[in-house]
Amino acid sequence: QVHLVESGGGLVQAGGSLRLSCVVSARTFSWYAMGWFRQAPGKEREFVAAISGSGDIKFHANSMEGRFTISRDNAKDTVYLQGNSVKPEDTAVYYCAADPRLSGASTERDDYDYWGQGTQVTISS
Repeated sequence: QVHLVESGGGLVQAGGSLRLSCVVSARTFSWYAMGWFRQAPGKEREFVAAISGSGDIKFHANSMEGRFTISRDNAKDTVYLQGNSVKPEDTAVYYCAADPRLSGASTERDDYDYWGQGTQVTISS
């Protein structure tokens, strides 16, 4: 089984930065593409960023204007999401997810088989 645990959420002032981490318990972490999604109250879960198993392919949601960056450290079985110049509209529960594909990465929520429990991020104005 694959188990994901996010951390790093909390209260951040608008204009500040955040860094979320997701530790993954899996037989071989590098076999999984990883994604970050978020869900604000009353809204659907939306794509934020994705990264391939080797880390050579990355996608970021255009709507977030380059303010979020995904990365991974396969030696630590961890994927990260760095957010800069955050805004109140970035307030959401942030989820990491794992997709067992050997190459590439997906921006589609339905392609991800395993999900963490989520971490709340609140941006104050």
